[in-house]
Amino acid sequence: MRHLNIDEVEQQVAERRLGDDASPLEQRLAEDYAAEAVAAFRDAVEQEIIDRLVDERGVEAMVKATRESLPEDVDVMLANRESLEAIEAVLAPLGKKLAARLAQKRRRRRRGPVDMRRTMRESLSTGGVPLDIRFRPPRPSKPEIVVIADMSGSVASFARFTLLLMHALSSEFAKVRTFVFVDGVDEVTHLFDEERDPTVAADRIANEAAMIAADGHSDYGRVFRAFADRYADAVHPRSTLLILGDARSNYHPPEPEVFAATARRARRVYWLNPEPQAYWRSGDSVLDAYAEACDEVRECRTLRQLEQFVMGLS
Repeated sequence: MRHLNIDEVEQQVAERRLGDDASPLEQRLAEDYAAEAVAAFRDAVEQEIIDRLVDERGVEAMVKATRESLPEDVDVMLANRESLEAIEAVLAPLGKKLAARLAQKRRRRRRGPVDMRRTMRESLSTGGVPLDIRFRPPRPSKPEIVVIADMSGSVASFARFTLLLMHALSSEFAKVRTFVFVDGVDEVTHLFDEERDPTVAADRIANEAAMIAADGHSDYGRVFRAFADRYADAVHPRSTLLILGDARSNYHPPEPEVFAATARRARRVYWLNPEPQAYWRSGDSVLDAYAEACDEVRECRTLRQLEQFVMGLS
């Protein structure tokens, strides 16, 4: 199903049922028709797979096969090496799918502000009554993304996949600037600009980025202060600030006022935490110190959760 790029097929089916001047109702009906057709196709494929498994391997094998998690649903923090490789393999198709969906979402915003001149000109044929309201072409805005990613310990796998996905979607954002940290912080945007293969850029980050400033243990307070001192210009009112990390700071002072000052300069602030929400207030977690400065703090442990978050950015 991933190789079929089914979301793009759904979009094409809907567009073929629309004329050049389709009304909002006709557009909605076309989209509903396409969604129902794709859902029926998915159900048919699923049923065919189940029938074949039962015929060839028996009911027990079918139950075992259908119980296995898709790469999109694997908990990155608990994944073994084989699962991590499977997750990385689906990142490129997922990036293409999400880019198409984001572009489609923007195209649906067909109406810009009212074009008074054209509206009044059209009203001449109806005695000055503006029956046909004309609109200016919309200018869908693309957010500027600033990513600050914790690359320490097991959190590094989550950060790696998120960075790869964000840069796979970079065409749908006005700009993406990327920073990585452990107890020091460094900008690595240029690595993604230099490498055509984002996975090579991610490998270079691990080897070349200056993420260590002291003892090599996570220190969020120190990192946010260094970011404010060195990269204050990166965050501005057009920026969406995205923090990736578990907020475990090894009992170092969190310095929430420094983070809050940076957050106030951004348009929106999101914190993605790969830990289960039940763990957020345990041990050396300092997430509560930063949560008030964020527009949203979200549990993000799988690619599917990450996909859902990305679709809300547009």
